[in-house]
Amino acid sequence: MNKTYVPPQSEIDKKWYVVDAADQRLGRLSTEVAAILRGKNKPSFTPHLDTGDFVVIVNADKIRVTGSKPSQKLYRRHSGRPGGMKTETFEKLQSRVPERILEQAIRGMLPKNRLGRDLFRKLKVYAGPEHPHAAQNPEVLNIQTIPGDKN
Repeated sequence: MNKTYVPPQSEIDKKWYVVDAADQRLGRLSTEVAAILRGKNKPSFTPHLDTGDFVVIVNADKIRVTGSKPSQKLYRRHSGRPGGMKTETFEKLQSRVPERILEQAIRGMLPKNRLGRDLFRKLKVYAGPEHPHAAQNPEVLNIQTIPGDKN
């Protein structure tokens, strides 16, 4: 009988990638980054293990959405108190805290358990082009948009 190979933690190779989010679509970029964080791009992918890589996203303030989403897409947060719901449009949140848009999109694509929380800690998002992770020698990862994509 064949056994399924499960790689030990010491054999899992963790790389660092840098992704430029300038003029990328929010959903297309988020799905690719979530798959890399999860490790689905590796042959050693195991659903219950952290086999993914670290991802640094720069230029989060230049992320784009299509159509009328900038004025209609709402982001909600709640303080936990009665009547503590706050809503904000994509445009306002992008001008105030642009990192949060990508963080929320990617967090929603990760597992909703302890593994998902561990994977989310390997995501670093920065509004501008600089990041403090140069010592990790991150590779530049090009995520292509669809040719002919408008808006």
